[in-house]
Amino acid sequence: MKKYTSVFLLLLFTCSLQAQELSSFFTKTNQFLKAHVKNGAVAYKTIHSDPSELNEILNLAATLSISKTDERYKAFWINAYNLAVIKGIIDNYPLKSPLDKPGFFDAITYTIARQNVTLNTIENKRLRAVFNDARLHFVLVCGAKGCPPLIPMAYLPETLETQLQEQTKLAINGDSFVKVNSKKKRVEGSEILKWYKEDFVKKGQSEIDFLNQFRTEKIPAKFKLTYTTYNWALNSQSK
Repeated sequence: MKKYTSVFLLLLFTCSLQAQELSSFFTKTNQFLKAHVKNGAVAYKTIHSDPSELNEILNLAATLSISKTDERYKAFWINAYNLAVIKGIIDNYPLKSPLDKPGFFDAITYTIARQNVTLNTIENKRLRAVFNDARLHFVLVCGAKGCPPLIPMAYLPETLETQLQEQTKLAINGDSFVKVNSKKKRVEGSEILKWYKEDFVKKGQSEIDFLNQFRTEKIPAKFKLTYTTYNWALNSQSK
């Protein structure tokens, strides 16, 4: 009996420690983004001059273990993606675009949650393959101006649903992700809509149907959808 009690207490202690470390990850991420993100732009030069805070957060993320059944899983991997993008940029700084570094998305690996993953692995296998949620495309920030803006706060488990809704609405009602030309009966959308079309046309809906779920001013279904060229310039704060 004492043996089983000891095992139980050890498991309880381990779970408690993991919960504390995961909470610390969210807190530190929140503080880091508040300090280094403004109006969707990142202070890469400042972070590059002293990457210790970012490295501390990612070192912590490397040791964590989180299952798909954990309600914190989704928020964790969204933040992990955004932090890894920043890490990839400062490790190769200065860059004019993340595409300046070959393999930025599909070859460079990061140790996160005890796994070696690329940015594409996080996006496609840890998130898109697990969640049927196209709103993910409005919170995963690839380090370019064509991405939805990075917010100066962490995505937290208790506020994630609200944050996903807010960021999706902001992007779709703004003029950078979607541009509507009523005279020409045409909609120009981000290439994200083309690259991940399968995520936006589920259950028989069109891309315009998806957009209208979040738009204040609805787009007529008969409008033609085209795509604007993606802006891969670095989402860096100006000098």
